[in-house]
Amino acid sequence: MIDLSGRIALVTGASRGIGYFVALELAKAGAQVIACARTVGGLEDLDDAIKAAGGRPATLVPFDLSDMAAIDKLGGAINERWGKLDILVANAGVLGVIAPIGHVEAKVFEKVMTVNVTATWRLIRTVDPLLQQSGAGRALILSSSAAHRCKPFWGPYSASKAAVEALARTWAGETQRLPLRILSVDPGATRTAMRAQAIPGEDPSEVPHPSDVAAKLMPLVGPDQTETGKLFIVRENRIADYRMPE
Repeated sequence: MIDLSGRIALVTGASRGIGYFVALELAKAGAQVIACARTVGGLEDLDDAIKAAGGRPATLVPFDLSDMAAIDKLGGAINERWGKLDILVANAGVLGVIAPIGHVEAKVFEKVMTVNVTATWRLIRTVDPLLQQSGAGRALILSSSAAHRCKPFWGPYSASKAAVEALARTWAGETQRLPLRILSVDPGATRTAMRAQAIPGEDPSEVPHPSDVAAKLMPLVGPDQTETGKLFIVRENRIADYRMPE
């Protein structure tokens, strides 16, 4: 197991799904986890699981990612307490609806963009100076194959994840000469509440558990991982280069 003792890790969407199990794995590896989510009960369950596994009690930060002022305050609070951040896992996101583009309500589209894109940019902005204070800052930005496939009826979600990947790649390019390393992550089909919302008739037992995804992400947050500006495809367990349209 990777040793993350002494490292500070921030995970959004940590109350369930991939975020929950990533936070748990980080804590089991010795990291001090800052867990963010809307659901207090889910965060408390995570903290109980971390302590049961022998990890350090998590710092729980319940708030909605649409609260931009709260995101800004989070960066200030981390700076005041630890003076740095070693690991960012920007996992939180919403699906919106599966519907023709012309049928999507404006408020639904705007929420998807606010939570998935604007909040991610705001989070990057607030933690970038903190990650640069780490000798080996690592950031994972959760994306989706939807960013590339652009399947019919998935417009808002696909557009949001394409935008998130553009942010991650731009950030990586701006920091490529620094110790900070940034990867987008395509987790693939995973047994989450979002997946059940998108494909309600699917047998969840046939879909990989989020703990499986979390385990594959752990090598990406250690100092030995040196790739940046690329995409980690979980189902293939490999880091892929981006390329221009052909």
